[in-house]
Amino acid sequence: MASIAGIVFNLEGPRALSDFREERLLRALEKVNSAVEAVSSRFIHFVHAEKELDAASVDRLQALLNYGPTPSKVLENTFDVLVVPRLGTISPWASKATDIVGNCGVAGVLRVERGTLFSVQMKAGTVLSEDEKRALAALLHDRMTESAVPPDFPVQNLFVDLQGRPMETVPLLAQGRKALEEANVDMGLALSDDEIAYLADAFEKLQRDPTDVELMMFAQANSEHCRHKIFNAEWTIDGEKKAETLFGMIRATHKAAPQFTITAYADNAAIFEGRDVERLYPRPSDADPFGSTFEMKTERTHTVFKVETHNHPTAISPFPGASTGSGGEIRDEGATGRGARPKAGLTGFTTSALRLSEAPHKWEDDSDCSAGVENAQPYGAPGRIATPLSIMTEGPLGGAAFNNEFGRPNLLGYFRTFEANVGGVRYGYHKPIMLAGGIGNIRDDQTKKLTPPAGSLLIVLGGPGMRIGLGGGAASSMNTGANSEALDFDSVQRGNPEMERRAQEVIDRCWSMGEANPILAIHDVGAGGLSNAMPELADLSGKGAQFDLSKVPVEETGMSPLEIWCNESQERYVIALDPAGLDKFDAFCRRERCPYAVIGHITEKSDLKVERPGEDDAVNMPMEVLLGKAPRMHRNVKHEDKVLTAFAEEGIELEAAAYDVMRHPTVGSKSFLITIGDRSVGGLTARDQMVGPWQVPVADCAVTTLGFTTQRGEAMAVGERTPLAVINSAAASRMAIGEAVTNIAAADIELARVKLSANWMAACGAPGEDARLFDAVKAASEFCIGLGISIPVGKDSLSMRTSWTDAGEKKTVTSPVSLIVSAAAPVTNAMLTLTPEIKKTPVLEDSMLVLVDLGLGKNRMGGSILAQTTQRFGDTAPDCEDPTLLGRFVTSLRKLELSGCVMSYHDRADGGLFAAAAEMQFASRIGIRLTLDSLLEAHGATVLNTLFNEELGALIQVPSDRVKEVVAEMRAAGLADCCHFVGEFIKSDALEVCANGETLAVFPREKLQSAWSEASHLIARGRDNPACADEEFEGISAERATNLIAKTTFNVDEDIAAPFIASGVRPKIAILREEGVNSQNEMAAAFLRAGFEPWDVHMTDLLSGRLDLSGFKGLAACGGFPYGDVLGAGGGWAATILNNDRLSAMFRTFFERGDTFGLGVCNGCQMMSRLRSLIPGASHWPQFLRNRSEQFEARLISVEILESPSILFAGMAGSVMPIVNSHGEGRVEFLKPEDAVLSHAAARFVDGNGQPAVYYPQNPNGSEGGLTAFTTDDGRFTIMMPHPERSHRAVQLSWHPAQWSEASGWMRMFRNARQWVG
Repeated sequence: MASIAGIVFNLEGPRALSDFREERLLRALEKVNSAVEAVSSRFIHFVHAEKELDAASVDRLQALLNYGPTPSKVLENTFDVLVVPRLGTISPWASKATDIVGNCGVAGVLRVERGTLFSVQMKAGTVLSEDEKRALAALLHDRMTESAVPPDFPVQNLFVDLQGRPMETVPLLAQGRKALEEANVDMGLALSDDEIAYLADAFEKLQRDPTDVELMMFAQANSEHCRHKIFNAEWTIDGEKKAETLFGMIRATHKAAPQFTITAYADNAAIFEGRDVERLYPRPSDADPFGSTFEMKTERTHTVFKVETHNHPTAISPFPGASTGSGGEIRDEGATGRGARPKAGLTGFTTSALRLSEAPHKWEDDSDCSAGVENAQPYGAPGRIATPLSIMTEGPLGGAAFNNEFGRPNLLGYFRTFEANVGGVRYGYHKPIMLAGGIGNIRDDQTKKLTPPAGSLLIVLGGPGMRIGLGGGAASSMNTGANSEALDFDSVQRGNPEMERRAQEVIDRCWSMGEANPILAIHDVGAGGLSNAMPELADLSGKGAQFDLSKVPVEETGMSPLEIWCNESQERYVIALDPAGLDKFDAFCRRERCPYAVIGHITEKSDLKVERPGEDDAVNMPMEVLLGKAPRMHRNVKHEDKVLTAFAEEGIELEAAAYDVMRHPTVGSKSFLITIGDRSVGGLTARDQMVGPWQVPVADCAVTTLGFTTQRGEAMAVGERTPLAVINSAAASRMAIGEAVTNIAAADIELARVKLSANWMAACGAPGEDARLFDAVKAASEFCIGLGISIPVGKDSLSMRTSWTDAGEKKTVTSPVSLIVSAAAPVTNAMLTLTPEIKKTPVLEDSMLVLVDLGLGKNRMGGSILAQTTQRFGDTAPDCEDPTLLGRFVTSLRKLELSGCVMSYHDRADGGLFAAAAEMQFASRIGIRLTLDSLLEAHGATVLNTLFNEELGALIQVPSDRVKEVVAEMRAAGLADCCHFVGEFIKSDALEVCANGETLAVFPREKLQSAWSEASHLIARGRDNPACADEEFEGISAERATNLIAKTTFNVDEDIAAPFIASGVRPKIAILREEGVNSQNEMAAAFLRAGFEPWDVHMTDLLSGRLDLSGFKGLAACGGFPYGDVLGAGGGWAATILNNDRLSAMFRTFFERGDTFGLGVCNGCQMMSRLRSLIPGASHWPQFLRNRSEQFEARLISVEILESPSILFAGMAGSVMPIVNSHGEGRVEFLKPEDAVLSHAAARFVDGNGQPAVYYPQNPNGSEGGLTAFTTDDGRFTIMMPHPERSHRAVQLSWHPAQWSEASGWMRMFRNARQWVG
């Protein structure tokens, strides 16, 4: 029986949607029902309290929940819908908001939940049918994560305590195998016939019926998703038995090239060898339990590398699917060895055709591009999976949001659309690829998990269990469409990145202790939940384990044993802990406010036992039954003949073809994917996607540094050519590896140290696809061995097929065999990374472009973007038959760069030579004349196939006076036949194509870049504020000064803090953070460099009385997402100070002392602006509201320092410098009109002419006059939205003046602070 204790009441909240979002929603509603006239929205808060609150508590609660403007529309004749979190679930918003309410002293509140009330005004006299109501409501909520209910819905039902559902058993002994077969279907277990037989045999031997918990646990642990059965299978192909397994061929690469790899195939991520570097972090010890100060020490530091996919959840619900995909991969890195620190991410997407309504393209129809049969209609898709456009609108936001809030920069990615009818077979990605990967760092003494002895505590760390993702591992192993819709609902996940941040802080404290780390072993909780993670952890012991389900933290009532043990709630880790370290671990968790529970222990007996007191055992089985070898799969498959026709050029016109190729989303700008993601958090980014003063997203690779005082680091790159697999899956593998290598070659790497992650997707079971997968894996293995590199990590997802019925017709879309290769390698000097930005020379003739054509003039066009846009797919794919050719090229390129012979670089990939040259021009706005004469000498060469073939290769800018050296090196490496002088630089802002003395076409840059930016602009326009998207698109014009500029009024290299540092006195500065803050390390690094002693000060240190601000000279409030910013940016953080009498007095005393100073950056800026009543001279400070674009904006921006009293900006007024900007809420709004005059503005955004930035994105948040920093009357306290701490080194900036070598101009701020303290 359902029940509820306490009371529930409502509090109205602010407006939910802005004008343009309501307008966009209105247009969508009008399409469904023409009687719709208007729509309005507002948040409604539902408060569940123990008892009636007193008036003061209600007032305080109302103030906390007032975080935006109230609705102003008055509508009549409305159809009202209340949208709440999906019934039976708790939203991450509620968890964070409830924490804030508790920390602000409002006692007795059990939970605060939030819904949205939508009012849809209908034409007078309209009466809606139930179907019409359902159609409108469908547009107002996400059916996967929300419920639409009537406005009079009894909201206490959101808080009902449900009675626990009982455990069930399956009557195997009475009914035999049939009982298991029925459970397999009913529970969505995806067990094979062999596995059902294995289970039946095991439980008959145990002489008992299995429980539903045991079956679900077995299904998850043995799912294709977790066990990789096909990769471990035996193969017979075309009647021939194969000696190799797929996994065996992958392992062969490591066997052939094990050098520099520490961990392969044996942990949550691979580990490769790093270097000895100085690293900065707090180091707890017995004498200093939390590690009070940030300490810099030299230590051997290795790199963790992992890439995952999260395809099925992203197909079902794109935002949470991509979000938790990124979150799960982050946990893999953190749970490597005995704990590691995630550092930088990559994200990728492959979908079917976008079909943008504003930009329809012929190539998106269902015409057969092999047989040439026209069909103007699209093929279609099932209604229950997300469309490619919604995946690419919501999915990237989900991935970015998790990375942003957790505090990991996303520096790399790819995006491909592909859908084609090839000989009647429909290829595409209705089930998308969502790739999430990254690198982290790990101490040399933490790389190996220890064997937990009997008695070791088994702990779950992080968020509570909820009814999330039940059966997600098994569901991911099914072809999309094969599962029932109800079970798909259960596979949906929800992310809470701020909780994961808290857990990571605990892990960081533990591994920081080195040998004293209380963590013996750690795993992340992913597919299968605790039911998969805990047995894996117990298995390390070689013994057994016992668990008490009543100890598992859950946030939803009435969960059955199956739901508690098998749910896939995110943000959780399982840990085998040394019992002697429990008190220390507990202290870390309390400080970081991170929940944990001891739920079991390792036992001598090798059984797995899961119980709930007073009930039958949920699990009681030998470990070997669960993790023992179920029957090995055998694949007996054959190749399928495919009828393909050669690519034909007849009727293709050069100009039209070029613009179509540039418009294709695979080639076009990925800006819409990139600027929503923080690329600077952590302060260790050295190369992101954005290149040059115009910040064009064309970088070939990502580069990070290993610390704040070194140029050593690591690089990452991606390569994939999946459409080629339709023609030749082996060639597609070699080309994917080749592209990853030509991309990472832009960094200062050694080829022998490159490590690959191979992520394999295929539609196993579809005709011919298994055999093609085998061919592809074999080719990848042999190619890597030939290159001398290895694949120590990877993942497979082999159910890439979507089936449905459309008007009685059975339809199927099959993904080609898809290999996505990610490469990572140590970097010797991050400042030596090459980019596609053509370097300006005093005279245009001082340099030229050389094409290195590793395709050796074969110009194979099959599967190319031109073949796709013209719907002439072709029958011969580009390929790289000789891996040593590629290896020699990489070695020669690095030699030439180190000798100063390479000025810029761009690999040739999608779109061919033409696209590579165009992107180099976009980055530099220097005109290019391509001359094809040398290329046209090859047999069969034409203008079209030389420009648009996608064979491996690269464009290199070389100095004219060093050409002989380049030729000599290429000849010595046996590459002379590959090199062609193809480009010179011209005055006009255009790309010219010439051959045999004739100009064949002239492409004005503005027009070409507009075509290239089309898809990105339209997606951003439909997702964000359209006015902002349009302004950015208009900025492609040369008329608007959108470039970055730099000029300083001081000597950047002068260290004015040096005399004070030499004195040996280091004043103490509090590096202040709240839960969810993620920028403390880079803030500490900047102040340490300037001569301070930075202390790690968590708000819990101040709340508990462990620390006090009285001993500090400085305070730096750092950026991040405290409480996930649920009550306005910085709102929860500030409220915990203002609503605590002791804290507010402590802060007021600190601010009023004449010898103190402070800096608030980003979220710290927003928080300090709300403390204006405590800070002398800050009464006119503004508040910071949501960006005008209503999007997180991560940009490198030009900022001018204004005349002001700020002690931090002393002597800097008039300087303009590029600075990192990463925020969602930075728009300045003054509380009173006169504050605009009376406040002390200290900095503003400017455009390329040095004028206050008016247009987006040079003004990224819409602040009037571009204002972005403020100071007090005496200048001691300064707040600013951009990030100087992430910009204090030149290497941190994706563009900076060439003369900046180590320190950037922003380092002066921190040195000014040290000089002021004296």
